[in-house]
Amino acid sequence: MRSILFIFILFGGTLVVRPLLAQKKRVPADPVARYDAYVEQAVRDWRVPGLTVTVVKDGKVLLKKGYGVRKQVGAGSGAPEPVNSQTLFAMASTTKAMTAACLGMLVDEGKLNWDDPVTDYLPDFQLYDPAVTRDIRVRDLLTHNAGLGNADFLWSAMQIPANEILHRLRLIKPAYSLRAGFIYQNIMYLAAGKVIEKVSGLPWDVFIRQRIFEPLGMSRTRALFREVTDANRAMPHVMINDTIRLVESRIEEGSVDAVGPAGSVWSCPDDLVAWMRCMLDTARYNSGGVTTKALLTPATWAELFRPQTLVTDGQFYPTQQLTKPSWKTYGLGWFQHDYRGHRVNFHTGSLTGMVAIHGQLPDQKLAVYVQANLDHAELRHALMYRAFDEFGLDPTDVRTVHRDWSTEFRLLYGRLQQRAKLAERTADSTRVINTKPSLPLTAYAGTYLDPLYGKVDVSVQQGKLHLSINNMLTGSLSHWHYDTFRLTYDQFWNGSDTVGFLLDTQGNVAKLSWGGVELAKVVAGKNNAQAAR
Repeated sequence: MRSILFIFILFGGTLVVRPLLAQKKRVPADPVARYDAYVEQAVRDWRVPGLTVTVVKDGKVLLKKGYGVRKQVGAGSGAPEPVNSQTLFAMASTTKAMTAACLGMLVDEGKLNWDDPVTDYLPDFQLYDPAVTRDIRVRDLLTHNAGLGNADFLWSAMQIPANEILHRLRLIKPAYSLRAGFIYQNIMYLAAGKVIEKVSGLPWDVFIRQRIFEPLGMSRTRALFREVTDANRAMPHVMINDTIRLVESRIEEGSVDAVGPAGSVWSCPDDLVAWMRCMLDTARYNSGGVTTKALLTPATWAELFRPQTLVTDGQFYPTQQLTKPSWKTYGLGWFQHDYRGHRVNFHTGSLTGMVAIHGQLPDQKLAVYVQANLDHAELRHALMYRAFDEFGLDPTDVRTVHRDWSTEFRLLYGRLQQRAKLAERTADSTRVINTKPSLPLTAYAGTYLDPLYGKVDVSVQQGKLHLSINNMLTGSLSHWHYDTFRLTYDQFWNGSDTVGFLLDTQGNVAKLSWGGVELAKVVAGKNNAQAAR
């Protein structure tokens, strides 16, 4: 039905009422043009500086395009550079599917089996529980169900070599029994990379370049952030108090290299097309435009997508509130769920200021890949489902024609953000005003150690406490109440945290509490070997 508006016009003192047909926004008839217009509107609505979308169906590229800018610049800073199909973005955790494929190649070569004990290849590999250490298999390194909780602090809050990260796993108490739960984490993928190195004799970053990037012709793709020197790269952004700010710290971006197999690859649409086609077509690819080859055998390719473990509601995405899947599983480097009677394989990637998503409707030979340079810009999900609706499913279904995923997900994530702000205000309301620290500020200064979490240095500068965590995260401490302080990070994208100081029975500062962990203060003249070890 056409909407009718009425226009009221005054002619010589007489009011004349005339109908005026409302101008309906024109929707392109061509599906690709319609989807392209939808993406452009979503980029504006979500205020994303820059984004790429790549859509492949039946081996053909339907869309491969950049939107927005690589770096948002202020007034007087020159014209921003546009995103194009060669602009490098972080693949982040969509890297995991590549690492799983690398292990699959070694399986095909008979050099390892999925169910071999990890210690067959990494004799020094050790978890907290010796029984779990003996029983954990290569497959378990890829499925997030080995009992290890999130241990990202080992690379995001300290700068230690990969071997040291793995060494400290023996200090982490299990969050659940082996294969009895699911907690998403990154460190086990680092161990998978070390297995690849041990078996092949090549570091993971060299192996993935020689065995995936080069055969597929992915000439611009880089395995590690430190290799990204091209000017045509996206810069990360975060939204702070409704203001989009640029993140210029290369330390923050480069920290992921320590766990490279979990998420350090950078790529662009021109290269990703080859990877998307390969993963849709039983790992086959064209060599030289004529000969068809395969990265994996059909059986091993299928194993990557075979459900390996169930994913709980608490470990899945908030999008489930709208998509309402009946089941949720994880394969080898891929999340999975049902959508309108079809299986979806997908994985997101998130680093500070960068996001990605790679999704498949395998029975429709359809894949979509989205990259963006705004922290947790969840329009990535909206664009994936919209692509499924537009190019993979029945276009006459009213659910396809009218479902506006971008608007729905903006409302969903907006509600979640409001809920988080309310929880923060509720926590702030517990503050006891008009209190003061138990001791002079100089008493809190010093070094605090923990064998797992590293070192925190506290100093007094210009009458205020300052803190440094593993010489990587820094910030100032303002008094909150009693012996609790509010930490405001110098790295603004990290926001703030609570830091508490615990006193011993003699009234001296004994420990520092941060992020749910406690570090012991180093006391001159005492044996602190246990804390420092």
